[in-house]
Amino acid sequence: MKRMAVALSATTLLLPLSACGGSAEAGSGSTVTVTVGYQSKTINTVTAGTLLRALGYFEKQLNSLHDGHTYKVDWQDYATGAPITAQMTAGKIDIGSMGDFPLLLNAARGKQLGRPTHLVSVTGYNLRGGLNTVVTAPDSKLSSLEDLKGKRVSTSVGSAADGTLVRALQRVGIDPNTGISKLNQQPAVGASALSAGSVDALSQFVAWPGLLAYQGKAKALYDGAQLNLPTFHGVTAREDFTQKHPAALEAFLKAQAQATDYLNDHPVAAAEKVAKATGLPAEVVYLYNGAHGIATFGPAVKPRLVSALKQDVSVLKAAKLTGDIDVDSFVDDQYVKKALGAAYAQRLAAAPTPAASEVWAKGSEKTVSFTSPKGLLAYVAGHRNGIRAAYVPDATIGTLWFADKAVWVTDGDRLLPFVAPATAQAYIAAHGGARTVSYSYALGRSS
Repeated sequence: MKRMAVALSATTLLLPLSACGGSAEAGSGSTVTVTVGYQSKTINTVTAGTLLRALGYFEKQLNSLHDGHTYKVDWQDYATGAPITAQMTAGKIDIGSMGDFPLLLNAARGKQLGRPTHLVSVTGYNLRGGLNTVVTAPDSKLSSLEDLKGKRVSTSVGSAADGTLVRALQRVGIDPNTGISKLNQQPAVGASALSAGSVDALSQFVAWPGLLAYQGKAKALYDGAQLNLPTFHGVTAREDFTQKHPAALEAFLKAQAQATDYLNDHPVAAAEKVAKATGLPAEVVYLYNGAHGIATFGPAVKPRLVSALKQDVSVLKAAKLTGDIDVDSFVDDQYVKKALGAAYAQRLAAAPTPAASEVWAKGSEKTVSFTSPKGLLAYVAGHRNGIRAAYVPDATIGTLWFADKAVWVTDGDRLLPFVAPATAQAYIAAHGGARTVSYSYALGRSS
């Protein structure tokens, strides 16, 4: 969280700390291997992982250093953030990327085991928290968080998705420890459990909710953006590595900025590259990483994100996953500031692109944007066989969602989409005459 992490087991933490680091000892003319741990399918880290690797920008930046060293990059792909942290604290990974809650565990474990790490840049973020979603089975009768009381819910403990679940339940008066039966499962296991009917709901991070909805295996119950709390992914680096090879880290951050620019300038092509590398549908990648996607990409370490990180500590402490964490000492933006120079201030001030309705037509390398959901519906209605994907922003929160998976409401001449049924019902309650309608009805009304 776009957030793949569970609590590190005791066995994992006992990895030998005397292991050789990812970088060779750097004498003059030596070979320096930079080991990068990433999560290919956590697609809001792609500018520091999947997309960056595909574009080859890091290798090019290293080759341009001409400092007497030969550089090699060892890319290591993991399913979650926990093993990346384990390998970093064992001195085997130099640079890693993961979601905000896993970053805090990374900070805590690094300090605990004498391998301190630091947050050095940000990859993708959503200022309202829309990267996490609670979903249910397509035929589920559950329509609100209150309905989860006494139910079985799958999540990954220690992840941002778990944090969203805990906070959301607390807001509706449900004790997250006793009010539900929580199952600590990897995302793929939880997705299978939801399909098998062994759990009633699944709280997960990008890209699982969008993927399951796209596949027709789930529907949204709760949009994490309802919390209005920022969530993000970032890059963490070992302190001893950054001190020994600052030029290599700066090269990584320059390359990350290049990959960010590529994603923002060529969102469709970027989605296709990530899809090819991960096996995820490009339509799902674009939902999160597209021109108006749920995630905004930028390497600058925004104060608002750091503030949110500090608020996350209490959730992990309550779950007994960590103690106090000195977030200020964990955050170290000196390297990204140096790497980006005068451009850093501009990136720091950059705001997310306003949400908009968008259609991806078959065979097209570009998407078409619309000023209103009704305009998109009219276009889709006239090109039913030529649509690859259609996206609409939630009418009150702004989270992008698949048009055919949204909850549609008619209010006079207006056709309004919502990610979750509860937000749609909240709108209806405040607007006399408004009512929910089917997607097919909305299409028919659009012309």
